[in-house]
Amino acid sequence: MAVKEVAFDPVLKALGRVVQQRRTMMSISQEELARRARLHRTYVSDVERGSRSVSLITLCKLAEALETTASTLVMSAEKGSASGDIR
Repeated sequence: MAVKEVAFDPVLKALGRVVQQRRTMMSISQEELARRARLHRTYVSDVERGSRSVSLITLCKLAEALETTASTLVMSAEKGSASGDIR
């Protein structure tokens, strides 16, 4: 049985929401984001749902594909997590 890091769930969900919002603003599909970041589409879907914990390397790949920085994604996620604005 895997141990779930419950304390990080809100941050993962917030990061997923930030990635999804940025992707939507750019008018690109999950498939296109995955292609640009050299990831699988289902991986991107998992990230956007907050069900995947990403490595620093993957976060940087996503940020580059979204034409932003990893730190901007994390800061936006932290703000969303702290404000409770997570769906």
